[in-house]
Amino acid sequence: MPAKQEVSSFIRSTFRSVWALELLCFLKKHRDRAWPQRELVIALRGSDLVVSQSVESLLAAGLVVSEPGQLVRYQPTSDAVEKLAGAAESLYATRPDAVRRMIVAPAASGLSSFADAFKLWRD
Repeated sequence: MPAKQEVSSFIRSTFRSVWALELLCFLKKHRDRAWPQRELVIALRGSDLVVSQSVESLLAAGLVVSEPGQLVRYQPTSDAVEKLAGAAESLYATRPDAVRRMIVAPAASGLSSFADAFKLWRD
């Protein structure tokens, strides 16, 4: 089992949105088949854009592969990536709010930095 800090870092660096993590969990649960994007949109009740962006981020992270016919299958590139994905899925199942905050935190800190640039003095 990976260390908590390693899992936290993996979540922050891998998932740009909770949708991507939801997609990972779905594909991992149904690892026995490849899925066309339109079926993923229906299964996740998402949009084409959200699903395609999520697929791109999971491809970049080495968690899924793209097959002929625009099919997507869960297939991590290594055992280490598999263990991190499993740990992320377990943490999301037990502490969903904490995982959501991990995913959103980098975006919020960037916005805070931008807002801080306009402050005339520090509090």
